[in-house]
Amino acid sequence: MEVTIDKQYPIAASDKACWQVLSDIPELATCMPGAKITEQIDDTHYKGTVKVKVGPATASFAGDIEVLGIDEGARQIRMLGKGADKGGSSASMELTATIEAVDDQNVTLTGKADVIVNGKFAQFGGRMMTSVSDMILKQFADNFAIKAQAVQPAGASPADAAGASAGEQGSTEASEAATEAATTAAAPSEAPKMQTELNGLAIAWMLVKNFFARLFGKKT
Repeated sequence: MEVTIDKQYPIAASDKACWQVLSDIPELATCMPGAKITEQIDDTHYKGTVKVKVGPATASFAGDIEVLGIDEGARQIRMLGKGADKGGSSASMELTATIEAVDDQNVTLTGKADVIVNGKFAQFGGRMMTSVSDMILKQFADNFAIKAQAVQPAGASPADAAGASAGEQGSTEASEAATEAATTAAAPSEAPKMQTELNGLAIAWMLVKNFFARLFGKKT
């Protein structure tokens, strides 16, 4: 069974910061909850695992990642991932990810994924697989945004700006203004946290909802 997902996600980070994460394969892999690169074969081939936890049960997929192309000018990367579990089910995903600058501090992340599943997962049907794939991509985009914001250059911080504007008033006043601005900037709201596990419970709930929706002819 094959499904195609094509989504866009707004990312509040600079084009440069986003590309730094997107072009770093080991770093990019950690944006996928539950994913881990275990071995680098060469510049374009890797081995890794993906774990999905639903309550006390855990499923593990071992697979391969191939980088099909990296285009810095177009800010685009193409990857192919293949994996299988011990039960004989397999899946593959060809992902094309592109970032497009909106302004100096915002980009649009576009992800197009062609997903093919075989075995027990194929029985869920196209609509369910689309919903699950959409949910996984959303978790990926959320983690990508957190990483991009973490590596984003600070630029002119509030402290720097305060220091510059007060420069003409003397070094003492400038220092006091910079200190006050830095103190204000050092009290941000709680930072968002990375999703380190693939949300198997949410995926399972999505499958249940879609099952009953199809059973009774309703749309979720």
